[in-house]
Amino acid sequence: MRGKYFLLAFATFIQSVAFAQRPPLEQRSFVSAVVDSFIEQTASRIADDTLATMFRQCFPNTLDTTIKKWGKDDTFVITGDIPALWLRDSAAQLWPYLRFCKQDANVAALIRGLLVRQFHCINIDAYANAFNQSPDSMSPNWSSDGTEMRPGVFERKYELNSLCYPLRLAYGYWKSSGDDTLFDSLWLKTLRIVLHTMRVEQRLDGASPYTFLRVTDRMHDTQSNRGKGHPAKPCGLIASSFRASDDGTILPFLVPDNFMAVSTLRKSAEILRRVNREWALADSCEALAGQVEAALRQYAVVHTAKYGDVYAFEVDGYGNALLMDDANVPSLLALPYIADVSLSDPIYQNTRRFVLSTDNPYYFTGKAGAGIGGPHVGIGYVWPMSIIVQAMTSNDLDEIKACLHQLKTTHADTGFMHEAFHQDNAADYTRSWFAWANTLFGELLVHLVECGWEGQ
Repeated sequence: MRGKYFLLAFATFIQSVAFAQRPPLEQRSFVSAVVDSFIEQTASRIADDTLATMFRQCFPNTLDTTIKKWGKDDTFVITGDIPALWLRDSAAQLWPYLRFCKQDANVAALIRGLLVRQFHCINIDAYANAFNQSPDSMSPNWSSDGTEMRPGVFERKYELNSLCYPLRLAYGYWKSSGDDTLFDSLWLKTLRIVLHTMRVEQRLDGASPYTFLRVTDRMHDTQSNRGKGHPAKPCGLIASSFRASDDGTILPFLVPDNFMAVSTLRKSAEILRRVNREWALADSCEALAGQVEAALRQYAVVHTAKYGDVYAFEVDGYGNALLMDDANVPSLLALPYIADVSLSDPIYQNTRRFVLSTDNPYYFTGKAGAGIGGPHVGIGYVWPMSIIVQAMTSNDLDEIKACLHQLKTTHADTGFMHEAFHQDNAADYTRSWFAWANTLFGELLVHLVECGWEGQ
């Protein structure tokens, strides 16, 4: 019997290393001995060989493969299989490496450089979600979109979260590195643009300069009403024409993004007071955050017979609400991770029960796995990102173990996270190189190990 267990353990080990695909050292786009040492220390604390191997290649995937240029004055990070910089994705991709800023000056320079690049991008166009490496180049993909395309812009889908993610990363960089020299005139100019754009998109006077039309066979890839989208009744919330999935909103006030705006505006106000001594601008950030927070309490909460009060995914100010969740972050499920919403908030817990059930129209369950998806890929496709966030927002060890089991059995023998897999067949997946999901998976395992979990 002992020999049988040895063979079984050996077979498991062989399977776990068979998909190891981290690039050789000389082929990596960014190398840090500090990060590599941390990876090995953390992996050694994960008892499950498959999860340990997946961690070794997923956690550094952004550094290994997506850094096209780096330095304290400019860093360009692609998403993976799309050669453009998304404000959201790039900020999220580098987020887990903030912990290394004081140990490795190159990591600090890498993150600072991304922030400088992002500030310049927002100055090019606050309504764009993705940018080309050259600020002078026109979009190779979407130059024919019915919107005001500018040089340097890859795609111009206005997403509120695209303005929030750089602010979140800037605050995290400041706290992690202690470097306050980032917060110069470019930072102040950028923050004023962000604040102005958010105020305009509250649409308090009913108007927005933004329109977007695309010739497409996918309704979520464009906006209705000649590019203006669904009407919004001004209520204090900030409109967003597109979601974190890059899919168009149905109702214009996207609730998760508004929660993130509250959080990042307040963090920005702290920087403005402690570093810049810009009291009036800080007060403006706080005032907008308070206005949005009050509007969320009034307009984003919907009472349901089955779950009690829950947060809607989208609202329009007229009293209409869309009850669902999407896998991409910000999401309702991710509110404690992305927007300082307390895990014990009873409305969040009610919402969590709802979005992790088949009452959420984009929660899919099948032979391969279960989780939240979204219209971006389509019906029946579960996003590993949603399973990762489910584990990150849980205090239930059994739930966390179930999430980890799904993640390690649905990677289709690649050892990497994908955009989505079919609920009945994990081998049917989209995007083999999706760095954000890989890094987020690594971030989850770091979080669990530091909480005392050892992968058993």
